[in-house]
Amino acid sequence: MIRPALTEIGIFLIPFGVYVLFLLATRSGILAPASWPIQMVARLALGSLLLVMLSLVLLAQFSGSAPNSTYIPAHIENGKLVPGVEK
Repeated sequence: MIRPALTEIGIFLIPFGVYVLFLLATRSGILAPASWPIQMVARLALGSLLLVMLSLVLLAQFSGSAPNSTYIPAHIENGKLVPGVEK
């Protein structure tokens, strides 16, 4: 469960990382308050939230099993563990 959470956090941080690269390329002060006006931070946060929402929609749409499939949970047959499958 931690991997999907870290993936979404990484996706959220992408616009901020791109902006840091832009500041490095323009030789602006990365830690200077003038480089991080509130409007820019708000735009970056909005873009980040849009990216996260898009990634969650795409994850829900294109991952998992086919519609109307049936999940057969893991069970034991003849003393051996049979993993769960979707049919």
